[in-house]
Amino acid sequence: MKFSKSLIGTLRQDPREAESKSHRILLRGGFIRQLAAGIHTYLPLGWRVLRRIEQIIREEHERIGAQELLMPAMSPSELWEKSGRWEEYGDDMFRFKDRKGRDYCLCPTHEEVVTEIARAKVRSYRDLPQSWFQIQTKFRDELRPRFGVIRSRQFIMKDSYSLDRDETGLEKSYQLHKEAYIRIFTRCGIDFEMVQASGGVMGTGQSHEFIARVDGGEATIVACSSCDYRADIEGAQTGGTFAGFEDMPVTEIHTPDVGTISEVSSFLKVPCQQLVKSIIFTAPGKKPLLMLLRGDYEINEDVVKNRFGFSYRPATRDEILAVSGVEPGFIGPTGTYSVDIYADDLLKKATGMITGANKNNYHVKGLNISRDAKVKEYFNMRVPKAGDICTQCGSPVELYNALELGQIFKLGTKYSERLGATFLDEKGAEKPVIMGSYGIGLERIMACVCEQKADERGAVWPISISPYDVYLVVLNPAEEEVSACAGRISKALTEADFSIIIDDRDISAGIKFNDSDLLGIPLRVTIGPRGIKNGKFDVSLRESGEVSAVSEDAVVKLCQDHKAALLKKLEK
Repeated sequence: MKFSKSLIGTLRQDPREAESKSHRILLRGGFIRQLAAGIHTYLPLGWRVLRRIEQIIREEHERIGAQELLMPAMSPSELWEKSGRWEEYGDDMFRFKDRKGRDYCLCPTHEEVVTEIARAKVRSYRDLPQSWFQIQTKFRDELRPRFGVIRSRQFIMKDSYSLDRDETGLEKSYQLHKEAYIRIFTRCGIDFEMVQASGGVMGTGQSHEFIARVDGGEATIVACSSCDYRADIEGAQTGGTFAGFEDMPVTEIHTPDVGTISEVSSFLKVPCQQLVKSIIFTAPGKKPLLMLLRGDYEINEDVVKNRFGFSYRPATRDEILAVSGVEPGFIGPTGTYSVDIYADDLLKKATGMITGANKNNYHVKGLNISRDAKVKEYFNMRVPKAGDICTQCGSPVELYNALELGQIFKLGTKYSERLGATFLDEKGAEKPVIMGSYGIGLERIMACVCEQKADERGAVWPISISPYDVYLVVLNPAEEEVSACAGRISKALTEADFSIIIDDRDISAGIKFNDSDLLGIPLRVTIGPRGIKNGKFDVSLRESGEVSAVSEDAVVKLCQDHKAALLKKLEK
């Protein structure tokens, strides 16, 4: 490919809309172009990167026996209503009607669709196990698209699904996918970790995330300082005990116009740990819930949704007034309004606490949770903080930012039971198919490599996913001798199975070298009058900066040696 004929437009300055390191590099290098918030065009360079990532993913899934298919990007509402996720998915799902008024969605994931295929195709235990995968465009109406292609509204995802007859088979499928993921991320040149995760809206079974530590990561990971415990913050659980404060009778306190935890803490001159947050959750057609947790913690909404249903969310001001009759900030567990009360397990033995009095501008002090509140159940509903106690070894945990690359889930029978995907066992008994779901975000791999590997000059692509293997810099391309030499070397490299971008533009050498660094192609070969005169041509490595001067006949062999060494580094 000749640069002068390509759809590559590099930028000298960082774009104003760039929000992260990867976003800046992908825009500056002409890999992507933003059409609207969270919607991007993948220009030829970016598309070549994604296609190479796609090929690695395809090879590793076929290696474990998965069969590739392609499911539709849109789906009728009926499937989602049967699974219960038409409402559960909430505002994240793009919904629309066709001309006949029938409800459809743009699929954010494909569990319902693949279960419908299983329902039609799997009849007997002899048909199992099965493993199917696709690489497809997904859609999610993100409230705040951010970080370029990391959190977007339209994205490319590999999703695969395992179908088994029992839990033993599911465990085998789960492990096969786990091993495939390790090979995929290794081959893509990423430094990654595997952590425990929440199933979220997908399901409540075992789940793991594959994450990469990056400063601009949108995920938060909870990690023990002493043992191997790692979990995303939505799925993390930390331990600890809390006795509370001095036990005393409940009395009212006048707290005019102070409703937030920080305001009440300052007004009463008490620590946030002595306050109890009272949070009402509502869902269409369901009874409101009142959640209690210590004032210095945030509630883990994912835990609440997993336990009670994904249609639950924190109530609005109007909903709080409708349920309790008082303004937000003054509600509490001692009222007479009709809610089921649940509390964080740290509060189980807490005494001497302060919370809303269910009366505007008033709080109560001396709250003894077990004595004064009718709590239906205690469970861990708090978002962990740095310094909390690890449940495995008792050491303090730390938090760090990371980028989620993929996630694997044990779905069990959640979808097969609801959508009727069953099989007959050896005795003729009908049983639900046991399912697993496994996802990888392709753009996230591309962005992660930029976040982890790029330097101040630009991208540094691993040779396995680079848009091209060799960047051929041609200096003074109008000179006949230079043009002829470039033609010979590019022909020899192409015949040796190298992909090449030839910078044949009639511009300064400095701009060409800067663009070479910005685009991050692993190998660079420089051809110019001086090299021809001296019989030596520079072959340089983008990652290390190593430069070797070799004869024309040795260029291909040196590039082959470099390529082999770069690929060797990506083996595991």
